[in-house]
Amino acid sequence: MTTVADVMTRGVRTMAPSDTVVRAAQAMDQLNVGVIPVCDGQKLVGMVTDRDIVVRGVAQEQDPKSLKLADVMSTNVRCAREDDDVDQVLSEMADTQIRRMPVVDGQQQLVGIITLGDIAAKGGEDEDEVAESLSEISTPAAPDRSGQSQASADAGAGSGSGKPRRQR
Repeated sequence: MTTVADVMTRGVRTMAPSDTVVRAAQAMDQLNVGVIPVCDGQKLVGMVTDRDIVVRGVAQEQDPKSLKLADVMSTNVRCAREDDDVDQVLSEMADTQIRRMPVVDGQQQLVGIITLGDIAAKGGEDEDEVAESLSEISTPAAPDRSGQSQASADAGAGSGSGKPRRQR
């Protein structure tokens, strides 16, 4: 059995809930990553993604220089443990359509992160299983149109006759 500890990435860059969205975006750019764990000391309290910054910050016209990670981060974070079976984690990642999971110890302290890439590169897992999981993770979800922003009125309008689309 391959465990999470066998394939995970250790020494992950973290940020604090009080750090700004700008600092997180700069760190993501510097590290070439799309997610950063948010910790209060060593305790994982959330995750912030590039998408969180855009959708919860910029698209809602918040000032990224003063907006804190606590305002945009996801707090209900699925985590793995070092002794978890990689096949089980891969299945959970596919079921929940996530590409990476923080790895925590018994005190919810961050010890690393496991990504689909880690599993594919180091896991020795069946390539077909990894490909199937990637396919499940990458299946687009239906758009949430409950809180449309000003931009969503224009989204999809595209070029054309300028006439409004007929809804069916």
